[in-house]
Amino acid sequence: MLAAAVGTAGATSGPALDYAVTCQGCHRADGTGTPGTVPALAGSVGRFLRVPGGREFLAQVPGVAQAPLDDAALAAVLNWILTRFGGDDVPGDFVAYTADEVGRLRRRPLVDVERVRAGLLEAVERSRRPLPGRGP
Repeated sequence: MLAAAVGTAGATSGPALDYAVTCQGCHRADGTGTPGTVPALAGSVGRFLRVPGGREFLAQVPGVAQAPLDDAALAAVLNWILTRFGGDDVPGDFVAYTADEVGRLRRRPLVDVERVRAGLLEAVERSRRPLPGRGP
């Protein structure tokens, strides 16, 4: 009976549960966000990894940086989010977040989130446009 209880406890822990408890209230189970107030993760979160500063941004957003998770659990949640909601936007050479990296980044949470996010999204859009003379 103890083995069954331990197996059940193991199945109810980890990054998916941490996301459900810590992030899902605003970003929703399917990552669609809360229209008008909380950005969607699905279909957009992986794009940040394609521009300078985007990787840091994902760990420094106040909701992430101030999450009640230790650095290892938070790194696991970020990696899970990118796997679950990042889709084809996550670069093929993506290196998973580590506890040390997340610990370092979250000590410097963003103050002007909207400005930084807007700048990163503009960089994402610029990176998707063909260079003059190189494309359709």
